[in-house]
Amino acid sequence: MEDIRLPRNKKEGIIYGLTICIISVIIMASLNIILSFNRIDREVILIILKTIPVMVMIIFLLENILVGPISNKLVEKFTSKTDSVNAKILFNILFCVTLLSFIMTLVGPILGNGISMEILENFPSHWPRNFFFALWTELLLAQPLARKLMIIMHK
Repeated sequence: MEDIRLPRNKKEGIIYGLTICIISVIIMASLNIILSFNRIDREVILIILKTIPVMVMIIFLLENILVGPISNKLVEKFTSKTDSVNAKILFNILFCVTLLSFIMTLVGPILGNGISMEILENFPSHWPRNFFFALWTELLLAQPLARKLMIIMHK
């Protein structure tokens, strides 16, 4: 059962990762941009639409080059060979979301507005919010939909 829900090769891994990334970026970028502007109108929607492709590439690269390898090492450290695949997936989600939400709470505003002290001032309130929404997005939408896609591809 576990094998059918997870990628089996590099191509499937890319599709799986991009699916998770696209869903997460759509939700998190929309949330942060809307909260930054404190409104939803045509201008904000256009900014969101322009931002999504760039953020998908940034998150996908960060996940594969930095966050994924760190998360995998942490999963190995905090789980044993007898732990279930679901336990390992949950730990992986927790570590990835923690690292990515931390990084992107700093990097996202820099990409949108440039470097400012406001980013550091807002970090204590923005990072917990971003972590919370990213975690639930991963658990309830991105991961289940990506796994469903793998099941469909494996039929």
